[in-house]
Amino acid sequence: MVLAIAVPIMIQNGITNFVSLLDNIMIGQIGTEQMSGVAIVNQLLFVYNLCLFGGVSGAGIFTAQYFGQKNEEGVRQTVRFKIWMVFLITLITVILLLYAGDPLIAFYLQGDGTAKSAAATLRYGKEYLMIMLPGLVPFMLVQVYSSTLRECGQTILPMKAGVIAVFVNLILNYILIYGKLGAPALGVQGAAIATIISRFVECAVVLIHTHRHVQQNPFVKGLYSTLKVPAGLVAKIVTKGMPLLLNETLWAAGMAMLTQCYSIRGLNVIAALNISNTINNVFNIVFLALGDSVAIIVGQLLGAGKMKEARDTDNKMIAFSVISCTVMAVFMLLLAQFFPLLYNTSSDARTLATYFIMLTAVFMPQNAFLHASYFTLRSGGRTVITFLFDSVFIWCVSVVIAFTLSRYTTLPVLAVYAFVQMGDWIKCVIGFILVKKGVWLQNIVS
Repeated sequence: MVLAIAVPIMIQNGITNFVSLLDNIMIGQIGTEQMSGVAIVNQLLFVYNLCLFGGVSGAGIFTAQYFGQKNEEGVRQTVRFKIWMVFLITLITVILLLYAGDPLIAFYLQGDGTAKSAAATLRYGKEYLMIMLPGLVPFMLVQVYSSTLRECGQTILPMKAGVIAVFVNLILNYILIYGKLGAPALGVQGAAIATIISRFVECAVVLIHTHRHVQQNPFVKGLYSTLKVPAGLVAKIVTKGMPLLLNETLWAAGMAMLTQCYSIRGLNVIAALNISNTINNVFNIVFLALGDSVAIIVGQLLGAGKMKEARDTDNKMIAFSVISCTVMAVFMLLLAQFFPLLYNTSSDARTLATYFIMLTAVFMPQNAFLHASYFTLRSGGRTVITFLFDSVFIWCVSVVIAFTLSRYTTLPVLAVYAFVQMGDWIKCVIGFILVKKGVWLQNIVS
């Protein structure tokens, strides 16, 4: 049952991240400044992505439980709420990036390095950002539909659409970055153009297929007959979902702040973190997919009132996630010294990247447990607890550790990174206690 949901998500995320890895290597072949500029902008867009995820996740708790209850109109109303939410988030993001894009990119260029290199990185980052903005529209629509399909137990269509999109992206990247098949060599601009075209393709596949199969997706019947959402449901979703939205936003901003703290040690650190994060994303697909599965399966069991089965299933899924990620960590350690050699960057950046990959692998089982615990708490609508557990913790513990050590000590960046990861040991203890006590065992749609 778990694998039926998790494997398609793993395949989609795996192919997406593997192609992103190839994209990253392609840009990394052009030069360090280009790679760093794109990496910084992607860090900023990561905050937007997590805002969208938080925006649809609040309603998604209700979607999963309504589906478990076989309430089609309830599912339909949650989709309408998602549409409003992603529109508002995207509008705010576009306005912010148009007016404050330069200073936000420059915020990551305060470490050691030449003024010429910093200026080049800023220029490449801005070029990439301006082209990427139109791609936010299809991306937001895909999040609404794909999240709803998954919460209704349908993971195949989002997987197929994601696979098609990443291959379109990969082919266009090869053509537009390097100027193949008669096209001009556009570098980072080509990478951005390829990405937004692939997003429009993915959006078209998901929306057209979903609306053509009304029998399989009854929530689309009359979906746009109105965009009104009952005030009572809005109040419920906002009450449960606003902590999730704030959580994802603040967590993503916290991750962006951690990267900025590490960047104080020099421009090579940004390049090294980009290389490390690229391969890390490929290996993380296991615990990310299993976390999504926890939210879906446990959420449906809670909506159906099967509390004992929900607890038993959750315990097994958490254990399965940790064991699976321990195996993945071993493979990641074996690749650590070889992967950075694929990039056209300095030897210092490659060496740093190798150690970042090794440290990330060591802490991977810990992160698997934390991810599954987070989705366990979220499945029962305990969004205030998840807010405290996730984003409040990252700002009050992780960012404080990184900020203090990066600015007030001479510790190397690898030591700072390790201490930040070790700070999560506190979170592991808290997560274990909360999951074991069963504070998440509740039906919120009955």
